Amino acid sequence: MFKKLTHFCVKLVQRYLPDPFLFCIILTLIVFIGGVTLTGQGPMDMIIHWNKGFWTLLAFSMQMVLVLVTGHTLAHAPVIQKGLQALSRPADTPSKAIMAVAFISAIACWINWGFGLVIGALYARQLAKEVKNVDYRLLIASAYTGFLVWHAGISGSIPLKIATAGPDLAKMTKGAVVDPISTSATIFAPFNMIIVVILILTLPLICRSMHPNKEETVSIDPSLLDEQPKATDPADKYKTPADWLENSPLLSILIGIMGLVYIIFYFAKNGFQLNLNIVNFIFLFAGIILHGTPRRFLDAITVAVKGSAGIILQFPFYAGIMGMMVGSNMDGLSLAGLMSNWFVDISNPTTFPLFTFLSAGLVNFFVPSGGGQWAVQAPIMMPAGAALGVPAAKTAMSIAWGDAWTNMIQPFWALPALGIAGLGARDIMGYCLVVMFYSGIIIALGLVLF
Repeated sequence: MFKKLTHFCVKLVQRYLPDPFLFCIILTLIVFIGGVTLTGQGPMDMIIHWNKGFWTLLAFSMQMVLVLVTGHTLAHAPVIQKGLQALSRPADTPSKAIMAVAFISAIACWINWGFGLVIGALYARQLAKEVKNVDYRLLIASAYTGFLVWHAGISGSIPLKIATAGPDLAKMTKGAVVDPISTSATIFAPFNMIIVVILILTLPLICRSMHPNKEETVSIDPSLLDEQPKATDPADKYKTPADWLENSPLLSILIGIMGLVYIIFYFAKNGFQLNLNIVNFIFLFAGIILHGTPRRFLDAITVAVKGSAGIILQFPFYAGIMGMMVGSNMDGLSLAGLMSNWFVDISNPTTFPLFTFLSAGLVNFFVPSGGGQWAVQAPIMMPAGAALGVPAAKTAMSIAWGDAWTNMIQPFWALPALGIAGLGARDIMGYCLVVMFYSGIIIALGLVLF
């Protein structure tokens, strides 16, 4: 029965899910029409909101490109290749491979979402080389399922925002939260940790049970994954002073030492506090050091950057969608606010966390960013929760879980993993749809019962 459901979801997605860029364009048109018809704003108003938002994710887009490129480059360093090979040996059957990648990805994403996205995809690629008859699509999908727990982990933007003191906290929550809320009440709260532990332990089993029959398995020729940089003829290495510099480890060592010194300084000062910038910094300078010479590193970068086209093209369009979602009319009503208010209106103290979770999942289709989600929903959901007597920490984590939940069928966050894997969204989203159904039940029960 479960395999039939999986088969149906995979076929459904492969037939009807367009390319992620077209999906993005369709969402843009839906939000445009929704803003005009539901908030009473004119077409030109919505176009202006769209343009205002269009370039707001440029810094974040560059960060995501670097997540993909530096992670991919690091993975091709000889010592990392050997490490991934060693990690892959115990997972010597398709079932073990699927379970291993789902588990490791979830743990890594709970620690840091950027780190987890890259490590999960790289580990899945290596397993595809080592394990025969494993479905490559499901391997990458299993790596992506770990992303479910990121917002409930130690890099979750919403729990970290409400743990940070400052005037912005009260302003963003319309006075519902004035004092910072410790992560002991959000990330490490019993209700949150119960959901996290259940998902981390059961997602590998769910992913394993989705593996298709041998006749329907789509495996990949391991040679297609060997994107090794072009080899340099030893005779050409030292023809000129420029050749000597490019093929000498001296400059790589010197600049690598500078990067290493800062990394040590950062962790000594901040503790084990990961963010996108420090993750990219670590990947970048580790790659420079481990590739040995500037030429080998540059050749690896050239190979890695080929997978970044989707991020570069699509992220500005998603920023434009976010601009239209939060753009308000003369009365301060926005499309995102309208969605959130509807769920508030049908809630009571018992069901409010559930409906907050569902509303966040819906808004996440159009505002696929933790920070953006918080900016949209915090001014509505946090005061409403306070009025109903729901703890602020529970409301905040309900928003966080909703944001993470529908990422399973929102290609936005899958783009880095897909770039590393060399797959399209429709290759993995059928499996992710099944995971979304399952995880939605677990998360909803956890928010209501605990």
